[in-house]
Amino acid sequence: MPENLCGDLPTIPWKDRCAVMGIVNVTPDSFSSDGLAATPQGAEDGGLIERALSQAADFVEHGADILDIGGESTRPGAAPVPAGEELDRVVPVVEAIAARFPDTLISVDTYKSSVARAALDAGAHIINDVWAGRADEDMLPLAAGRGVPIVLMHNRARWGAASQDPKLGGSYEAPRYDDFMQDILREMRAMAASAEKAGVARERIVLDPGIGFGKTLDQNLTLIRQVGAMRELGYPVLLGPSRKSFIGKVLDVEPGERLMGTAASVAVGVMQGADIVRVHDVQAMAQIVRMTEAIMNSGQGAGDGDGRRG
Repeated sequence: MPENLCGDLPTIPWKDRCAVMGIVNVTPDSFSSDGLAATPQGAEDGGLIERALSQAADFVEHGADILDIGGESTRPGAAPVPAGEELDRVVPVVEAIAARFPDTLISVDTYKSSVARAALDAGAHIINDVWAGRADEDMLPLAAGRGVPIVLMHNRARWGAASQDPKLGGSYEAPRYDDFMQDILREMRAMAASAEKAGVARERIVLDPGIGFGKTLDQNLTLIRQVGAMRELGYPVLLGPSRKSFIGKVLDVEPGERLMGTAASVAVGVMQGADIVRVHDVQAMAQIVRMTEAIMNSGQGAGDGDGRRG
């Protein structure tokens, strides 16, 4: 386990290098068709937990620093999941993974404070909230009270405002921005300020620009190219491009064929300074991250530190 910053909570592993967050979807309806609850047996017979443990083992073996466990799909067009159902999916899996992999960080992908609280009780270390605490007024106070890191995602998407393509999948409709990057930076700064006002320690805040959530194709591409500008706000940046529809639109490929597009997005994101990449294909993307960093840090000589973090 990384050295602690506060009590028995793990430190942020992305201080010195880009961390790899592996996506563990315990849902039946993930956009990328990797939802572990999609098979008939479900969680009742232990099948879901065993599948999650198997995936977690594979991710840890191949370089995941964090396992991000989510029980509600945020794909465009997905129906909201009641808190009780999300709890039933997430908590047993968090508990099982925490017991099996005690040295691995676990994040819970939820915007409901009741789910986050139960997941933290079950062994999770990080909250990953796609609504940045705006969907549940108790989320930021929960993160502050527990002293845990929280990922705050920029999100202007609306649940019902999505288009569907038979091949490329769904896309959230993009609202109007006056000045896209300036609006993004201002709103991300406000997200962090709200968290700090609620008592979340500055060093526990991570910002996510929300690729795919209320952005056009060009805007999503711009976010990857502008990670450096986001890091200038003074917080770590999480980038989540994995298998998303903007890749499908550029390359005209379905979700299962977006490995190369994801790899390019991750490599550029790391070059621009991403602190965490959230991905489905951990083995390939961990190698992309490490190789990109090796190239970036070449020529510095042993002991010169990580130039990417400069």
